[in-house]
Amino acid sequence: MKVGLFIPCYVDALYPEVGVATYKLLKHFGIDVVYPEKQTCCGQPMGNAGFEHMAKPLADKFEQMFQGFDYVVAPSASCAAYVRCYYPHLLQGDNHPCTVPGRTMDIVEFLHDVLKIKELPGSFPHAVSVHNSCHGVRELGLSAPSERNIEPYNKIIDLLKLKDGITIHEPERKDECCGFGGMFSVEEPAVSIRMGEDKIMRHMATGAEYITGPDSSCLMHMEGIARKEHKNIKFIHVAQILAAGL
Repeated sequence: MKVGLFIPCYVDALYPEVGVATYKLLKHFGIDVVYPEKQTCCGQPMGNAGFEHMAKPLADKFEQMFQGFDYVVAPSASCAAYVRCYYPHLLQGDNHPCTVPGRTMDIVEFLHDVLKIKELPGSFPHAVSVHNSCHGVRELGLSAPSERNIEPYNKIIDLLKLKDGITIHEPERKDECCGFGGMFSVEEPAVSIRMGEDKIMRHMATGAEYITGPDSSCLMHMEGIARKEHKNIKFIHVAQILAAGL
């Protein structure tokens, strides 16, 4: 199996350790991993801001760059969701087939649904509170959306349970937005901050040492608020926990 590793802009610039952890996980399970060095932004910021014409050239480049891989895997639910859900619209009518979006997955999805892993070495002897980011829940199906009243499931928690010593919590209103929302946090900062404060409060109420999740963007938003307000809580991407001890 050959996998193209896609590392989103903010992971590359601010959280390279998340990209390294993702690579380690894939290599641990014997995956042939390739990181195309000329990859760029997937176009999500432009698309979310309403500038689809600016996102389309990036979608074209992504489609061409990741041809030939069985899967494209990214440590970002929101970027994986943008590629899968919106690229077919952006690329419709082009002469080349739009095939890459259907093979693009978040690292949690890939480990859980494709590799179906049942064990992981190493331990993480800490209490964590799981942050279910909006794109992961409602576009990738990483967990059951509470508003649908379906049988509960959570792929993030399924994977975290494979680590020895870990204690897993979920906050009250477990799939409510943290307030980041990309451009929303820029255009409506007061509302965004208040939503982040409420979310952090609910995570901390679980008694967890760490808040974890599949999106560095959401964790970045909450961590910025927590640091500014001197809140005693740490943040870590789920890939870093899963890769601990590899």
